[in-house]
Amino acid sequence: MRLIIAEKPSLARAIAEALPGSARRSDGALTVGDTTVTWCLGHLLEQAPPDAYDPALKQWRLDHLPILPDPWRLMPRPKARGQLAVVRRLLKEADSVVHAGDPDREGQLLVQEVLDYLKWRGPVSRLLVNDLNRPAVVKALEQLADNADFQALYRAAETRSRADWLYGINLTRAWTLTGRQAGHDGVLSVGRVQTPVLGLVVRRDAEIAAFTPRPFHVLWVDLAVEHGNLRAWWQPGEHHPLDDQGRLLERPPAEALAARLPDSQGTLTSLTAKKSRQAAPLPYSLSALQVDAARRYKLSAKAVLDTCQSLYERHKLITYPRSDCRYLPAAHHGPSRQSLTSACQGDATLGPWLAGADFSLRSKAYNDAKVSAHHALAPTGTRPDFSRLSATEANVFRLIARNVLAQFYPPLETREVKAEFTILEERFRAQGREILAPGWKPLFTTRDEAPPLPPLREGESARVQEVGVEDRETRPPEPFNDASLIKAMMNIARYVEDPAVKRTLRDSDGLGTEATRAGIIETLLDRGYLVRKQQALRATQTGHALINALPEAVSRAERTALWEQRLTDIAEAGSDPSPFLAGLVEDLRGLLGAADAGRMRQALSDSRGVAPAAPSATTSRRKPRGQGASKGSTTKRASAKRTSAKGASTRSASSKPTGSTGAASKTSRSTRRGKKTDDA
Repeated sequence: MRLIIAEKPSLARAIAEALPGSARRSDGALTVGDTTVTWCLGHLLEQAPPDAYDPALKQWRLDHLPILPDPWRLMPRPKARGQLAVVRRLLKEADSVVHAGDPDREGQLLVQEVLDYLKWRGPVSRLLVNDLNRPAVVKALEQLADNADFQALYRAAETRSRADWLYGINLTRAWTLTGRQAGHDGVLSVGRVQTPVLGLVVRRDAEIAAFTPRPFHVLWVDLAVEHGNLRAWWQPGEHHPLDDQGRLLERPPAEALAARLPDSQGTLTSLTAKKSRQAAPLPYSLSALQVDAARRYKLSAKAVLDTCQSLYERHKLITYPRSDCRYLPAAHHGPSRQSLTSACQGDATLGPWLAGADFSLRSKAYNDAKVSAHHALAPTGTRPDFSRLSATEANVFRLIARNVLAQFYPPLETREVKAEFTILEERFRAQGREILAPGWKPLFTTRDEAPPLPPLREGESARVQEVGVEDRETRPPEPFNDASLIKAMMNIARYVEDPAVKRTLRDSDGLGTEATRAGIIETLLDRGYLVRKQQALRATQTGHALINALPEAVSRAERTALWEQRLTDIAEAGSDPSPFLAGLVEDLRGLLGAADAGRMRQALSDSRGVAPAAPSATTSRRKPRGQGASKGSTTKRASAKRTSAKGASTRSASSKPTGSTGAASKTSRSTRRGKKTDDA
């Protein structure tokens, strides 16, 4: 019997449907002829907790740190034991195995760690599927590879998992214990991804708090030109008091010029016009959808993820949602007319958009070379019953369908005009934008466009009709919200100064993954490090104190960049992971040496953030796991558990730390399904 092990049930069903013959369902598997297809539920295994290595490590003590497992152990996730037993039973009957994890680093780890744990020693092939359409799966089944060719990818994923565990477990325990010594009654969790995200918010809040508004002044004139009227803005020269953005800092120069301007004559001395063609926005990745849905409908990142999961699993209306890709397979182009026609029927919004689509067009979105482990979110072609969808589900579905429909609209064509006038030997500028061909734009309701300028010709005269001086103030940066924080996590290179690190982060996926970013935000909220104030995400006093007490390197993204460099070397060049882990242990020793109760006490005393929200009843009822044993970070797809710890510990004490939340994240709805999660 040939056994195919898929990463998730949806992939297993797609594989079974692509095999010749009809499928027979059994407990945890599908059988077609002499092939049985079973599945994982995300990670079936997770890194063992510290007390699995030594029962004494249930107690949180500084003199136990660093905890360094040798050899490393995995254990079944509690809710995955049943499916793991299915895989174990089927392996005993199998002659060969096909590894059908996602074609990426974590997908390689997810299935292979199960094979290693269950001690499979037979032949293993590799099935690479990134498109669940039947023809694509059939083609992939005809092109099986040797799983031995992917061992470097596996080692990189395994190394990442172990590194996150070492980092999260040891730093969480260290700062929890020093926090306790400083008077903080609770767990202070630290993670490679979570903590830099918190650092972004803390630093933004600090910028806002330290911001001092500065007044500046602008002068405008309304001009009569040959074919109409327009407004132009004075460009003060360098001999005036200006800030670094060229804004006028004193009012008298503007007032003096304004007094001379009425009825003055001037000349259009410079005129430039530029035509441009802009293709439609690409179909959505999950993060891009979370950004747009947060802006348009004020939805949290988690609400968007949960909605997508419902549209995918319950309603079967969209493709796999946890994707970081914004491109579609070329094979999807032909069937798009049929799938979109079905998806848009019966909806007053989508129907007119469908009517305007030209399916003979082929956009750059259909590009196999750009498709990664998954393709962009798209309608499946199942006809929706909008009466069965919630308002949020309908709104999110329309966004997904719209961005695919937009690929069958022509480009937006515009003409941008910039004009510079000279009046009383001073420069005034005006600019406008004219839409020449709307293309896809009517599908996207955006802010009102600036009105186009009237027809102009260089050298024509202009007469001043009205003059005004406005007093304005510089504004502080906006606090983060779900949309802007997700965008910051996607584009984390913007927040890094080192050019080499910037380049690495541009080439990586940023902080977190598509599947984990919403969970990271919710984890920070659950742990009392962030709160929502209306739509804004603000750091609490505890969040500020933790970031200020940690070494700066722990709360910045540079570490992720350096890790990704090393992991890429392991995955692509076959580098030995041992030096990376040895270097991490050395780094950890230095960081642990910086855990200082005095610094923590000062940080707690000085912290200014907002008060945390009251803990939920669910949180307060939850019991500690393993009497305070740290769970830490496991793998990006491993289910994270909420633990708590009791009491306090010094280097000589043996009591356990207290707190309402532990060193690992609250299990979200999606995590309970066995999906991807992130480190502590």
